[in-house]
Amino acid sequence: MKTALKIDLTFEQVISIVKQLSTKQKLELSKELEKEAINSKLSLLLKTFKSDEIDLNVVNEEVESVRQEIYDNKKR
Repeated sequence: MKTALKIDLTFEQVISIVKQLSTKQKLELSKELEKEAINSKLSLLLKTFKSDEIDLNVVNEEVESVRQEIYDNKKR
């Protein structure tokens, strides 16, 4: 049985707790924080490039157009 707890800590308290961790635990924590930052940045990047102005049909039409152009150029 698990119990979820919410604890309000100051940043200084978190730092104090982190300093008590072993080197291995600090490395694991560092990796987790890095993953969190990467996921955050990736989400922001994806949101930046998201657009309602273009849909899959437009992309497919452009792909087919370029393919046709390449095919036509190879025939020459």
